[in-house]
Amino acid sequence: MIDGSTPQQQALHDAVSAVLRPLAQLAVAQGMPAATLEELLRRSIVQAARQAQPDPNAQRMVSRISTATGLSRREVKRLVDNEVRVSARPRSLASEVFARWTTARAYRDTRGRPRVLPRQGAGASFEALALSVTRHVHPRSVLDELVRLGIATHDAERDTVTLQREAFVPRGDVIRMLGFLGDNVGDHLSAAVHNVTKESERHFEQAVFADELSRASLAQVRRVVRAQWNALIDATIPLLQTMIDEDQRADRVRDQRLRIGMYAFNDTLDGATPAAPPPAGPIRRSRTARKEST
Repeated sequence: MIDGSTPQQQALHDAVSAVLRPLAQLAVAQGMPAATLEELLRRSIVQAARQAQPDPNAQRMVSRISTATGLSRREVKRLVDNEVRVSARPRSLASEVFARWTTARAYRDTRGRPRVLPRQGAGASFEALALSVTRHVHPRSVLDELVRLGIATHDAERDTVTLQREAFVPRGDVIRMLGFLGDNVGDHLSAAVHNVTKESERHFEQAVFADELSRASLAQVRRVVRAQWNALIDATIPLLQTMIDEDQRADRVRDQRLRIGMYAFNDTLDGATPAAPPPAGPIRRSRTARKEST
């Protein structure tokens, strides 16, 4: 039974429903049965309850989790005994090469666009670019991966490499795209949940919201968003690389990770009707854009 008897409980139910709707759309689109989704949710609930305990290895842990979640002790024990550890995926060398190619001055032209690079040679070549990211994988293997993903092309006759995308969106690589979805949305949601449930330092998590826009207006907004994202990338990636290098040289404890993102989403308003000429008479006040945050 879903009980929204208090305003806070109702607000929580509304928030969880808003989060679950797109998750359900993903499951249906990818053919994931409801039973599998429910099992994943139960596992996550048990893991969250276990992490919330001051001593996760204490006796009577199963009873404590059962009390916190409402799941039976038998169900909790089953989930704990069969807990699946999610291992971190290996670093994406392709995305790191893409990021450095699009931000490092040596690999951009006077207009700031990624240069067409000779595959080999002294100076700004693709080989030098790949080696600046890793010396554990041969540059040719990195190039083959970029070509496979549709991110770059190799002109064999001229022996040059050209970047084909403005953003790292691997063509037809559903597995990698699902990985991006989990990483990006998971961290974004974690930031918002932290801000609601914790009293410690808040994560930056804000948005601007507006409705009653036309499709022509959306096209203009998209151009602004893209320009702002490019400016953010240009400012942050070189800074982060400098910080990584400085932390390594100073032999500091390097136990922190960071993800910075932007998103924009548009949809048709509920009950919207096709555009019509404005009625004669007094001008109706339009809705104003507003800022939202957690």
